[in-house]
Amino acid sequence: MAASFGLTPAWIYLIIAGLLEICWAIGLKYSHGFTKPVASVFTIITLALSMFLLAKAAQTLPIGTAYAVWVGIGALGAAILGMVLFHEAVTPLRVVFLAMLVTAIIGLKATAA
Repeated sequence: MAASFGLTPAWIYLIIAGLLEICWAIGLKYSHGFTKPVASVFTIITLALSMFLLAKAAQTLPIGTAYAVWVGIGALGAAILGMVLFHEAVTPLRVVFLAMLVTAIIGLKATAA
């Protein structure tokens, strides 16, 4: 039987935590090693919120699943925004691996207990 794709509060926390991970990763780039005050504060706040929501999600979800999905969302978003905002390389192989990452995230959600 296929797993339900219903979003419980834990999954909502985890998705928001992953989106905040993207924010702090991009903020880290803009902070220039924490030398830019506004970007640095943004990075620290989004990092703290991301970790808090990951911890909330991990109270219910298996830690391996929660952590892998959190990292996956962050990595995917940071890679895409890196290509868009910072003109990082867009290659067919990179796109294939990003698609594999999306597949892995969906698979982890589908098979979570």
